[in-house]
Amino acid sequence: MPGLQRARRVVALVGAVALIAGLAACAPAESPTVELPAQVDAALPDDTQSQLKTAVDRAVAASGSSGAVVGVWVPWAGTWLTAVGSTKPSGAAVGTDATFKAGNITRAMTCDLLYGLAADGTVSVDDPVTDYVTGLANEQAMTLGELCDSTSGLASYAPLLSARFTANPARVWDPRELVSYGMAAPASGAPGAAYTGSDTGYVLLGLALEHASGKSASELLDEYVFTPVGMPASSLSTTADVTLSGLWSGDNAEGGVACTEPTDVTALSASSGYTSSGVVSDVSDLGRYTQALATGARAYDTDARFDGALPAASDAPSWYTAKGGTVQAGTLIGQYGSIPGYLTAAFADRNNGMTVVVALNNSRASDTLVRSLAWQLAAIASKSPAASGATGPEAGLPWTAEDMAGQVAAAAACPIP
Repeated sequence: MPGLQRARRVVALVGAVALIAGLAACAPAESPTVELPAQVDAALPDDTQSQLKTAVDRAVAASGSSGAVVGVWVPWAGTWLTAVGSTKPSGAAVGTDATFKAGNITRAMTCDLLYGLAADGTVSVDDPVTDYVTGLANEQAMTLGELCDSTSGLASYAPLLSARFTANPARVWDPRELVSYGMAAPASGAPGAAYTGSDTGYVLLGLALEHASGKSASELLDEYVFTPVGMPASSLSTTADVTLSGLWSGDNAEGGVACTEPTDVTALSASSGYTSSGVVSDVSDLGRYTQALATGARAYDTDARFDGALPAASDAPSWYTAKGGTVQAGTLIGQYGSIPGYLTAAFADRNNGMTVVVALNNSRASDTLVRSLAWQLAAIASKSPAASGATGPEAGLPWTAEDMAGQVAAAAACPIP
């Protein structure tokens, strides 16, 4: 299916023996093993595409981004993969294969490692983190599952270190140092009490799983996520090797937002996010990933991971919850967030596989903007008429595209034309 084809990695083996030139032999590496929902091989209808593009253009302006990459996959109707604008102000046009920092979508992948290792018998979801990471105080003895669910009560380290990240962008951060800053801050509550969205917890979970398995987080992600799902453009990065630049609009001399003169923050090392937000990817890889996550396509996927979800915020509607490294909105499962330079979101419908992935390259606006854009695109896409021979879903989402367009406008950091 367009934009979500199964990738096959090929390794070229070239040898030479006694002055005789050997022939190049190509041997395929392990192919993706997940089965995703059948996808209509067609573009979405023109009217649907027009609505989607209008929504994206408004969000690009509202966020102050120079560009965006978006993918929408509607199994019963078609696909829409688009790139808007430039990689940076006065830069080259964005391509649909642009790579970027995936941000908080990494959190769901780190929980994949927990459930994959649990299925293999290496760990249990209920194991105390102190079984694998030493030096933690007794009152901080939360479980691996609570770290994944982000109910550990740990504070986030990013607000404490943001100035240091900016002052020394190329520094490769030791994840243990990131954890130490988060754990030194006052806890938000007792383990298991409430969802908090803690970056400290996901980095600590990554460290614990490394110690339990004897493998690096990068190796674990290759084994349990990137290779089986088919994500050749994805990696856990310590550098800033991306093709879509990351931007930040500061304040201008008049006290407003410098929307037309953003600062380039691409150089900030992805190591500052590690197993909370350090994955680099592209839209097609994240489309496959999120669809696999939501539809339970992998051998270690379990419904228990998402059961018993807690409110995603104190004032959240009943249909907006969080568990298992994801947030759940109606029938959508995914993640979203903001890291310096990027606003990203990826959601898929657990019932029918409809998938939306969005990357905007300016992080001045709150992450509510990109979340609302993703939900707006999902609302538009969910109304797509079924192609000949296909059947669309009967149930819809608990919001309208107009609702979410209003939320995008309310979260705007820059003027919307």
